[in-house]
Amino acid sequence: MKLDAYFTNLKDGDQIETPYVLKFGLSGGWGLAPVAEASSDKAGHHHLLVNRDLPLNFKEALPFNDQYIHFGGGQMETVLMFEPGTYTLRMLLANQQHLPHFVYSKPAKITVTKKNPTDPKTLQTKGIGLMLPEGDVRAPFRVQFHASKLNVANLDQHVPDTGHFKLQMTSTSGNGSADINYTNGQTEVHLSPPPGTYRMRLEWVDNITGRTDVTKPATAQIQVLGR
Repeated sequence: MKLDAYFTNLKDGDQIETPYVLKFGLSGGWGLAPVAEASSDKAGHHHLLVNRDLPLNFKEALPFNDQYIHFGGGQMETVLMFEPGTYTLRMLLANQQHLPHFVYSKPAKITVTKKNPTDPKTLQTKGIGLMLPEGDVRAPFRVQFHASKLNVANLDQHVPDTGHFKLQMTSTSGNGSADINYTNGQTEVHLSPPPGTYRMRLEWVDNITGRTDVTKPATAQIQVLGR
């Protein structure tokens, strides 16, 4: 399984207008973990590098400035407010001490064509999303999770105001069901169910109370063909 931090809604060569909600993903079975508490080895928090190459020394903590933007709460998105111009962006995961992991994205060179007067606060709404491949799929296939204005964390960290994803997958053709908690802060999964039609329901689970009514679930249906 490929290991990357990546953009889910931006690619190299894109032209955008700002404000722009930029969304992040994380693959390879790794999870998000806020800096508030220690976490497992396969976890970290996102950083957005603006017009910066990867650091030469991965044993030095990342600085805090406009070119190294930290998301130490376990966030999965941010609002870009760049002025018109060209920018090179990339994602980099780091641990609680802000020491980089070898988990990063390819650089994406983008162009901001216009900056609008839109209030950035109106662009984000608390909620979760479920992203599936388009059309019928063959196993294994990737399922991506997203959280807006919610912080993802490893359950064992016991950080208030954080949560993790829970996915329920139910066959409509007699192949059973699965109910999986992603307690290590994972934000995607690769699935290999038998062929058939499946209903999918993604929930947000509060890491302190265990409640699932903080935000509405995300639902989808998918048709899985043979391998």
